[in-house]
Amino acid sequence: MKIAMMTNNYKPFVAGVPISIERLSEGLRRQGHQVVVFAPDYDGQKWEPDVVRYGAFLRGVAGGASVPNSLDFEIERRFKEGNFDVIHVHHPMMIGRTAAYLSWKYHVPLVFTYHTRYEQYLHYVGLAGLKKVMPAYVRGYTRHCDMVIAPTPLMKNYLDRIQSGTEVKVLPTGLPEESFYPDKEKAEQIRERLAGDKKYLFCTVARLAKEKNLDFLLRSMKIRKEECGSDFKLALIGDGPLRKELEKRAVLYGIGEEVLFVGKVPNSEIKNYCHASDLFLFSSLSETQGIVLLESMAVGTPVVALHATGTEDVVVNGKNGYMTEVSVEEFSNKIMDILEKKEIDLLRQGACETALNYSCEKVTQDAVKTYLQAIWNRREKDRIRHGNRNQGKDMVYSG
Repeated sequence: MKIAMMTNNYKPFVAGVPISIERLSEGLRRQGHQVVVFAPDYDGQKWEPDVVRYGAFLRGVAGGASVPNSLDFEIERRFKEGNFDVIHVHHPMMIGRTAAYLSWKYHVPLVFTYHTRYEQYLHYVGLAGLKKVMPAYVRGYTRHCDMVIAPTPLMKNYLDRIQSGTEVKVLPTGLPEESFYPDKEKAEQIRERLAGDKKYLFCTVARLAKEKNLDFLLRSMKIRKEECGSDFKLALIGDGPLRKELEKRAVLYGIGEEVLFVGKVPNSEIKNYCHASDLFLFSSLSETQGIVLLESMAVGTPVVALHATGTEDVVVNGKNGYMTEVSVEEFSNKIMDILEKKEIDLLRQGACETALNYSCEKVTQDAVKTYLQAIWNRREKDRIRHGNRNQGKDMVYSG
């Protein structure tokens, strides 16, 4: 099978969608399928085979993203050459419109993954006023699709509510085999370097941006210090537009010494930072699937997170971690409860068991089945459409 992966963002930009696309593409290739990724240009990008780069209007937006030129003629030229069996698009806007057009013009089935609650990101491009109309836009877009993918069951439920008529399947982001095998020596070095003589090391992985709700995490650490003293370090892994503001707030809250702004870390190294930590702390309320939660669990690090879409599909209270309501007091108290009750070993085992359900091999096999279903759905649509058209001609003729 030959698949065209179309996206508004990709490497070297670091985010959940590029990671998901890369893992799925590599998994498909390992199983003998051909995958070509259509992605915008970035500063500092590296040439890769089977990646078609198209133009960008702006680069370096919101921490390194590009604003893609999805009308670039190179997209259609290279797509036409490819003779693809299916299009898998990862956004409903910009490249999403181009993908829908190419699907219509060349009669290629269209699969769409709803990765993100887009209304929570419109402020980056000056379109915050469109927040209320996004569900209607997504509903309209799904009418062009032969299959819609949700990364979690909760997101499937959301899509089923806002649209009808297009089949929705659940397909999470897979974990590659190496995710389950941290470098224990590196992890020990990381812990020694970051935690020093502190008793506990916590970490989180996130873009330092508004939607990640990181001020909540800082305030919960403030409470922990006030109640338990300075017995911990928190490593914030990632970068973004709010870094300087968050650094100031950490000092203001009196935890400037306890909070470490690690910056960007290669994705291959994140597992070692997680393995070095006692707990993975997650304050985001905007995830459709918490990829970083699963990466943490794969190396046996339990999670403390907030009740939210995406998180609720992964975290099971008392098995692999805990979820709390949006309360800094409850969040901080839950961390203390886990450590005082010495639940860590039990939660570590449960975390590993959870992660095994998300192996790349299994996810890739399910993706192929989804593509085949989309191809069948398109053929059925065409058969019904042509049948109705022919029936109409017969009715005119007989009259």
